[in-house]
Amino acid sequence: METASICGLCLERLKYQIRNAKKRTVSSGGQTRPVKILLESYNTGDPDEIVDILEIYHAEDRTIEGVQEILAELAYSASVLTREALHFDFNEDGHFGLFLSIN
Repeated sequence: METASICGLCLERLKYQIRNAKKRTVSSGGQTRPVKILLESYNTGDPDEIVDILEIYHAEDRTIEGVQEILAELAYSASVLTREALHFDFNEDGHFGLFLSIN
């Protein structure tokens, strides 16, 4: 079976992570306020490393701001394909991560 990916994001893996995140939220009694759940952490805040990890080699501006712009486009595409609210942000350790927003 072929799996689809967008840059370095595998859609099947994302769907699996989303299902697990939602199960954990429900099994913990649910949330009454909006929550963001870390799906993937890339263990770096370095934009060049993120370009390599996620294979976004078309990013011409490899500053934090430039990479964040590409990541916003990537998150939008992944959100449309998974029908979930996904976004990239920094975690508490200062590393880039992919987050699921649940309202």
